[in-house]
Amino acid sequence: MVKIEGHEFPEDLYYHREHMWVRLEDGKARVGYNAWAAAAAGKLVSLKTRPAGKEVAAGKTLGSVESGKWVGSLKVPLSGTILEINPALEGRPSVINDAPYGDGWVAVIKPSSLDAELKSLIKGTDKAALEAWIKEEKAKAGV
Repeated sequence: MVKIEGHEFPEDLYYHREHMWVRLEDGKARVGYNAWAAAAAGKLVSLKTRPAGKEVAAGKTLGSVESGKWVGSLKVPLSGTILEINPALEGRPSVINDAPYGDGWVAVIKPSSLDAELKSLIKGTDKAALEAWIKEEKAKAGV
């Protein structure tokens, strides 16, 4: 587990620069919102996603999240078909704040360009790249 600014980044995941993570599972990709971004947003009060069965393109909108102080887009880290949206988040998006890498996952996707798109993600084992990325994000956010 890599820890940056008090937030955990599991080493078995890949990280998208738009604050989504990817866990590979038997040809599928489980995706979610990372702990640093969830903490920065504050307690999430609303989550809207595209439905299962829809095609999505890497970097495009999977959905949106809202806290008392912020509204933002969830950008899908990989292209493919949405197989499942996490039913545990329905009416309870703050599960993302409580367990971003566990029960707070957002969707399962059947990737269509996995090998090519994984190259653009940050590996969870690359602590230096993760630290540089979070430093950039803090500068953008003015924190």
